[in-house]
Amino acid sequence: MKIGVLALQGDFAEHIAMLKRINVEAIEVRLPEHLKRLDGLIIPGGESTTIGKLAVAYNLMEPLKQFGQRHAIWGTCAGAIFLSKDANRNQPLLGLMDIKVERNAFGRQVDSFEADLDVPELKQATGTNEDYHAVFIRAPIIESVSGDAKILASAPDGRIVAAQQGHLLATSFHPELTNDTRFHKYFLSLVD
Repeated sequence: MKIGVLALQGDFAEHIAMLKRINVEAIEVRLPEHLKRLDGLIIPGGESTTIGKLAVAYNLMEPLKQFGQRHAIWGTCAGAIFLSKDANRNQPLLGLMDIKVERNAFGRQVDSFEADLDVPELKQATGTNEDYHAVFIRAPIIESVSGDAKILASAPDGRIVAAQQGHLLATSFHPELTNDTRFHKYFLSLVD
């Protein structure tokens, strides 16, 4: 299995390190040709507007959209915004997931926090009963899901922080900044 990590901006190196930790080949993706022969793609956290502008500049928008029609993609934090159909502002989006996202919904950098989340699908897929300890940094929320998208987890205050639509996954938090490999393994279960 070969997983790409969009390496235009943000914490792509941390995702690559996590994938290598679970013995998965990881490839940095910067150009359309880098998508060839990949089984899945992670779009990391960072700054969603910058990621979108760079994707446009490197002619990646259409190749990423086409890739997402057939392959698993996981967006974390800014990556979740980039995957969404609506981010409540004018910026480049892939529009692949039937989710509406609010950027920086938990506040500024100083409002970053950690929380334990109940994620039933993750518990079932990994055979553990432990909550998932999530790291939120200038995190978005998923305001709503529609179509066949489903909620995977909510923050302690009830706001949606993880969703899935078929082979597409979006999380508001940063699993790559923890030692817990369960979300990366869950994503791999979505890869055909």
